[in-house]
Amino acid sequence: MNEVPSANLNLPDPHEIRVGVGQLLKHLQRVGVEYLPAADPGRAEQWTTTLLASVAQPAPVAAEPSAAASVTPEGLGQPAAAAPPAPAPPVAAPAAPVAAPPAAAPPAAAPPQPAATPPTAAPQTPAPAARPQPAAAAAPGPTIYRTASLPIADRQASLEHWGQQVAQCTLCHELACTRKQTVFGAGHAQARVVFFGEAPGADEDREGIPFVGRAGQLLTKIIEATKLSRDEVYIMNTLKCRPPGNRNPLPDELKNCRPFFEAQLEIIQPEYIVCLGLFAAQSLLQSAPSIGRMRGRFHNYHGSKVVVTYHPSYLLRNAKMKGAVWQDMQMMMRAMGTLPA
Repeated sequence: MNEVPSANLNLPDPHEIRVGVGQLLKHLQRVGVEYLPAADPGRAEQWTTTLLASVAQPAPVAAEPSAAASVTPEGLGQPAAAAPPAPAPPVAAPAAPVAAPPAAAPPAAAPPQPAATPPTAAPQTPAPAARPQPAAAAAPGPTIYRTASLPIADRQASLEHWGQQVAQCTLCHELACTRKQTVFGAGHAQARVVFFGEAPGADEDREGIPFVGRAGQLLTKIIEATKLSRDEVYIMNTLKCRPPGNRNPLPDELKNCRPFFEAQLEIIQPEYIVCLGLFAAQSLLQSAPSIGRMRGRFHNYHGSKVVVTYHPSYLLRNAKMKGAVWQDMQMMMRAMGTLPA
């Protein structure tokens, strides 16, 4: 007989609920929260009656919260059922009155609902901004670059414009002072495949054309092995200036040159991008794994299929790795349909 009163000690007093709801609504109005309904005794009484009915009947309690949660996907109605102790009603009260009016009087409560939703969801304001993203991803065409593909004449003109911008660039003071000329890129403006290297060397710096030294001669053989020619592909580097002594590119230099190679790829919109060497792969994909971990599968760059392989200059020092590069080219050729599966 003593168990029943002890179980009822957790039930909130009806008078305390009425007073708490009224005080909370008045407090919210004083601090400037105008999107909640006014402290209408009738509505407060209606909400209080509903809550007391759910508390007084233990069996339906499990069903009531699930119904409230289905009506308010934002979870506004969930805290009211999950927090019966005394400190919880002030937290749950603003949620329950907002959710209750639509069920009791849809015509009268419809206007407050849109007004209440934006302030409550203020921390989630990026959600509406995310809606254009699916539309961009679903845009027609084989790629998901930001701009539509251009006719070849327009692509060539755009590449020439960016080449002039690169020639005038002085963002990297050391490179601008030591270079003979910039090395923008060369090849077909509507190439299906782009070969993406690291940085110009001494021969490239002298002639202004990418991959013309010993490594360039080996790259030409690799391209021809894929049943293509240099005139059919586009060749470029991450950096447009030669680093002194052929040292590795510095992080700031890669950052300064990124808008240039991104513009080139945006204009060409190739189907395949072959990253030659670690710096090219890490710069394009903005990832840190080694070449060995990135090889053997396609990566994605705005819809272009990215192949990661070794740089031709590395092959000049490690001839045994030529077989690995040929495997990477065969993977691309099978995807292109130029090599039987």
